[in-house]
Amino acid sequence: MPVQTTTHLNFRGDARQALEFYQSVFGGHLVVNTYADFGMPAEIPGSDKVVFGLVAAENGFRIMGYDIPGRTEGGIAGGGSTHRANNTTITDQSLFVSISTPTLEELHGYWDILLTDATIVEPLAASAWSAGFGLLTDRFGVTWSVSIAAV
Repeated sequence: MPVQTTTHLNFRGDARQALEFYQSVFGGHLVVNTYADFGMPAEIPGSDKVVFGLVAAENGFRIMGYDIPGRTEGGIAGGGSTHRANNTTITDQSLFVSISTPTLEELHGYWDILLTDATIVEPLAASAWSAGFGLLTDRFGVTWSVSIAAV
């Protein structure tokens, strides 16, 4: 039987903005439920934050997001950074989100939008293992590893 995995990102107050951005990149539908939707009194700070969020697109892209209660400083939980030094990728981040597409043209379409207010770690270009590979950290602190799918 098939098993589907979906990346679930934990944010510090800006899950809605991140999910809306990812929907603008990959398409699909967006589901956002707040703490208030599940019974938290509306007058309590944070009741408008995301307890369950999902972007699901016809192209197979799926990502979930959640706001950690009481956290408002923005960005992904865990933080950390990723950069290049001495021809090596150096990171202390727990995870990257990885996507692959069959063509460089399609990959560039996603890359170009993800670049909005992002930091390029490794430019999108041919690599030893892919006709197109790139690494960037988006404005929410999520690092994306993008490549052309191996045939």
